[in-house]
Amino acid sequence: MPLTLTPELSRQRVADLRSAMQQQGVTAVMIPTSDPHLSEYLPERWQGRVWVSGFTGSAATLIVTQDFAGLWTDNRYWAMAERELAGSGIELMKVQSSAQPTHEQWLCETLKPGAVLAVDGEVMGVDSVLRLQAALQRVGVCLRTDLDLLQTVWSDRPALPDAPVYEHEMPFAGRSRAEKLAGLRERMQQAGTQWHWISTLDDIAWLFNLRGADVAHNPVFVAHALVSHEGATLFVQPGKLDDALLQRLQQDAVSVAPYYTAPDTLAALPAGSTLLLDPRRISHGMRQRVPATVKVVEQINPTVFTKSQKSEAEAANIRQAMEQDGAALCEFFAWFEQAQGQQRITELTIDEHLTAARARRPHYKGTSFSTIAGFNANGASPHYRATANAHAVIEGNGLLLIDSGGQYLNGTTDITRVVPIGQVSDAQKEDYTLVLKATMALSMAQFPKGIRGPMLDAIARAPLWATGRNFAHGTGHGVGYFLNVHEGPQGISCNMAAEAHTAMEIGMVTSIEPAFYRPGQWGIRIENLAMAVPAETNAFGTFLKFETLTLCPIDTRCIVLDLLRADERAWLNGYHAEVRRRLSPLLQGDALAWLERNTQPI
Repeated sequence: MPLTLTPELSRQRVADLRSAMQQQGVTAVMIPTSDPHLSEYLPERWQGRVWVSGFTGSAATLIVTQDFAGLWTDNRYWAMAERELAGSGIELMKVQSSAQPTHEQWLCETLKPGAVLAVDGEVMGVDSVLRLQAALQRVGVCLRTDLDLLQTVWSDRPALPDAPVYEHEMPFAGRSRAEKLAGLRERMQQAGTQWHWISTLDDIAWLFNLRGADVAHNPVFVAHALVSHEGATLFVQPGKLDDALLQRLQQDAVSVAPYYTAPDTLAALPAGSTLLLDPRRISHGMRQRVPATVKVVEQINPTVFTKSQKSEAEAANIRQAMEQDGAALCEFFAWFEQAQGQQRITELTIDEHLTAARARRPHYKGTSFSTIAGFNANGASPHYRATANAHAVIEGNGLLLIDSGGQYLNGTTDITRVVPIGQVSDAQKEDYTLVLKATMALSMAQFPKGIRGPMLDAIARAPLWATGRNFAHGTGHGVGYFLNVHEGPQGISCNMAAEAHTAMEIGMVTSIEPAFYRPGQWGIRIENLAMAVPAETNAFGTFLKFETLTLCPIDTRCIVLDLLRADERAWLNGYHAEVRRRLSPLLQGDALAWLERNTQPI
């Protein structure tokens, strides 16, 4: 499937979809960004929204009627969407906040009583279907979830991915498969359930100590899993696991069945048995397969919590991965500094050299997301991506934002740095300093154990709010362990509901990435990953703090020193001393010299 479409081809695909709608008596069709596992990033088979619209951003909803086509996405993607939708006839519908389901409001206001909306229930979550169904019923609109209209118009739809599955071995795995399964069964016992169904790919990969390559940048594989107290079944496409791995799984009482048999297996659960499932992490279609005679206990998948709270072994591995990643970044920045003015450097060149530097490091497996290298105005688009047809040359004056990450057998990294190019203005320096103050504010914070992650968001925003500045996206997201770079249940965002399951706990790895953007001019984001660790326990409770995991100098050339307090200067100097101490043994030559120059005290 091509990453970009011509406007003509997009218009033709919309027309084909409308013909299929007419044949089925459907008024409107909605195509979410999802798959049967409710993934954020999708295998090509389920990238129907991209196939129809040509919009390649990771979050959007497409709605098509006979006389309208619109794509809903938030402000992280507006510039990208305007560019990729141009000429397609698909209207960009701007969502002001990722927490606002404005497409649902549009459907209720636009569709007339008696209209029929189709959405593939196999790729839409239970909660989402129930909410949409209730809203549509109030205005007399029927929701059909039994149609996959894409299947009728997408003649060359990709098959299920066939990349091999491999074992995430000790000591990298941190905990054995048997240990993880035993822990899960304890939680099942506490919930009073005999069975547990899992569809989320990162939960499955973590639980079984397996990894794959079915989704770009995320080392997961397409599968479902059913766990009992005696054993477990992994539903995966045949041929993806070799005989040796199958034998090792059998030693842990894990059997393997074809992926397509998962729905029937769920439907065949014994009458009177009890099943634990997560209504937010199972598709509506799969939930419909559960027999009415089975008692269902609805809870968050226990693996969501245990996966997020890294063990001491995992934490030690992550620290080593961060050191290697930091050394790769030093090598890259040393090259970049020398190459300026000597070579033609573009946003694409940055991606190539940065990826190559990481690839030379031990245990590297690939990027954790598509590198964002945005110069000046391009940096003002939070999820900007340079392409062969549209990218900037790094020359003249301004700010270069680089957001990148790597997948290592011993950890997942995600870092953003901003570099001055040529001369920078006083306004750019002030914006940069305030974003740095925001990053440091949260990095230095101490907070009660169990506080809900979204409640920490204001700590980072306070230095920006005090000057009338703000940014629209979240301040932080959970990060997996050689898994998805976006992981729950915690998050740090004012757009995220502060529910009980978002509590910040020891061992959680979260990004800290406040930002500020001036559309059409420049963007600034300074991001480190941090782990929640114990701070102190006293009469008022147990308190946590953040251990900064990311190791890479923060550029000091744009700092307005008069805006920093003494404790902020001390934090930055202490951070740079730690970066220098831990990375120096891994570097030599130009990279070591660059590190030493860029970690001097301010």
